[in-house]
Amino acid sequence: MKAEILRLIRANDGITCRQICEKLHMSKGAVERIVAQLVAEGYDIEEDEEKGYVMYSYPEFITSHELMSRVTTKWAGRTVYFRKETASTNEDAAELAGEGKEHGTLVVTDYQTAGHGRCGRGWEAEQGDSIAMTLLLRPKVKPDKASMITLVMALAVADVLSKLTEETVKIKWPNDILVNNKKVCGILTQMDTKPDKVNYVIVGVGINVNNCIFSPEVSKIASSLLNETGNKYSRADIIIGIMDHFEYYYDMFEEIGDLSFMVSMYDGYLVNKDKEVRVLDPKGEFTGTADGINDYGELIVQKEDGSFTRVDSGEVSVRGIYGYV
Repeated sequence: MKAEILRLIRANDGITCRQICEKLHMSKGAVERIVAQLVAEGYDIEEDEEKGYVMYSYPEFITSHELMSRVTTKWAGRTVYFRKETASTNEDAAELAGEGKEHGTLVVTDYQTAGHGRCGRGWEAEQGDSIAMTLLLRPKVKPDKASMITLVMALAVADVLSKLTEETVKIKWPNDILVNNKKVCGILTQMDTKPDKVNYVIVGVGINVNNCIFSPEVSKIASSLLNETGNKYSRADIIIGIMDHFEYYYDMFEEIGDLSFMVSMYDGYLVNKDKEVRVLDPKGEFTGTADGINDYGELIVQKEDGSFTRVDSGEVSVRGIYGYV
């Protein structure tokens, strides 16, 4: 009940213990015990004789009750499973999916020991400095459209980081988010499907937030919000913002059935738009100019002979002619 009590205290300029008891059907002793636990965790909650409980500040860490008490979405992130440490939030979310957990369930950890990206590369992150989370979805769309969800999440993350940092935020199609041309976020989407039905989709998101130390090899292409801006950021604020933006875009995606509503927004972030790219296709590498995405999330590339081809994110990797971007 911590999340419910926190939500009530946050939503009011003072709320009495009696009012909380009536709203949540709890005893006075139970409410007092939970408030005492929250104070011990670092929440600055005081009981005013007239107003009741008033919160003056809250700690900068992630817990399930902290996130659930602040989220304002209809379904995204309304239920949160927090792990202090785990091998993989995607693996945890897949397990929860198998248990029948609901659409929009979010798994978050303070430290992920075996996180990896779309091509199996490891993800470097210090404990308590980054975001490692996975959202469980039960889409109504057909299996051939489920991969588009990666781009929906990429747009949501780009929107939040752009507004938060006021830096140049770009998307490297289809699933990397860049700040000042350095990768700060990767997205890994996995799914369980039948020929005509999606059982579930899990969307893993890793964001370097307040990390400051990277290996020499990684630092050539990756960075963090802290390193790029000089500022520290609240991980909880970022998670809540992403849930809000993602839910809005995802609902439109399910209603329309494709990405036509967001093509121009996505292309506005696309780092390779109208630039020369090298397409690393197993069938044959080629170069061309990135023209943007289509309604299905495929990258349209104009070849050197003037013809256009559609690049599927599941088949190729796209790199800039002069390096990572």
